[in-house]
Amino acid sequence: MRTDAELILDPDTYTSGVPHDALTRLRERDVVRVGDFWAVFRHADVRTVLRTPSVFSSHRGATQIRDPQPADLAYVQRMMLNQDPPDHTRLRRMLTRAFTPRAVALLESRIRANASEIVSSLSGDFAADVADLPLLTLADVFGVPRQDRALLYDWSNRVIGFQDPEYALSSSPTEGMTDMALRALELRPSDGRDPRARDGMPDLYAYAHALGEYKRSNPADDVLSNLMREDVSLEEFENLFWLFSVAGNETLRNGIPGGLIALLSNPSEYARLRADPSLLPLAVEEMLRWWTPVMHFRRTCVQDTSLSGQEIRAGDKVVVWFTAANRDERVFTDPDRFDVGRREADHLSFGHGPHFCLGAQLARTQMRAVFEAVLDLPGVLELDGEISRLRSNFQNGVKHLPVRLVA
Repeated sequence: MRTDAELILDPDTYTSGVPHDALTRLRERDVVRVGDFWAVFRHADVRTVLRTPSVFSSHRGATQIRDPQPADLAYVQRMMLNQDPPDHTRLRRMLTRAFTPRAVALLESRIRANASEIVSSLSGDFAADVADLPLLTLADVFGVPRQDRALLYDWSNRVIGFQDPEYALSSSPTEGMTDMALRALELRPSDGRDPRARDGMPDLYAYAHALGEYKRSNPADDVLSNLMREDVSLEEFENLFWLFSVAGNETLRNGIPGGLIALLSNPSEYARLRADPSLLPLAVEEMLRWWTPVMHFRRTCVQDTSLSGQEIRAGDKVVVWFTAANRDERVFTDPDRFDVGRREADHLSFGHGPHFCLGAQLARTQMRAVFEAVLDLPGVLELDGEISRLRSNFQNGVKHLPVRLVA
């Protein structure tokens, strides 16, 4: 018999679903010692950790449970995800222009057209089909040529899915890619080295520099062109490109099929949403809460403190568990129930505090566009085989979601 702590850490656990029973039991114990870190499960405590970077630092040990290799730590600390204010604030300010409500509104018609086209021509694997929507959107926002967007797909697979053999060596067809993409791919390793290390993805960094030089000479209205005008260090530029390429699409490509799984698992709620599409904005928030694509993030305590009565020492790792916090009965009524009309929308799937997801509104817009298209189908989608889940204890991932349309 494994303990609940062992269960939630084992990536094999998640191939059959998130262990919500174990997380509920751990949440009742509040702050729990798990291996070499403190795990935080309650909604209020997670919020406290995330909004207090002066105590719980993203920078000190980065944001993954596993400590980076000493040779890699200083490099990954230059990533915006792994910084605290004021450095984090400076980098974030450079990017906010691309994610204002006005900027997202300008993209909405294109997003809806892409979503409609994808959903109206489903191949039968919903997860594989909808994975292209965030890639198309990210390519437009970031400034990556659309014909190179499969690079983003492979990079995110390799990083997020490094624990899953199907994703660890992801390699998409290269037909139609730009010359700079093909040159970068010549550097792609085939030996399964750690993609989270500086030398694990040389093709990504080669492409980043080639595209950056192109944007410097041929600026456009996109994030990468704007970055070329800013005062960023080499390490900051490379890490921003890495962050956008991976985090920019991975959460959404799992959140969308996760939302459909929620509907398929709760047919009465699916029918309720079809009968009243005005509930869709609430339903999208509920999908994000119920599925929770990113399951946890790490901080490092930088001064002695206490959290809900538990003493935590400077240097201790602290890991917040979003999947548990999003089902905290202190915040959500009947939290295991999927309710498309739920108005308790205080979920933490986009984080909280200084690191609240920069692209949250863009993600919501894309999810609404997909499910608007799903509701417009001349029938309902039904499961048509076994769901294949990602082997990962970090991302609540869906690799394959076979569906059929029933009139």
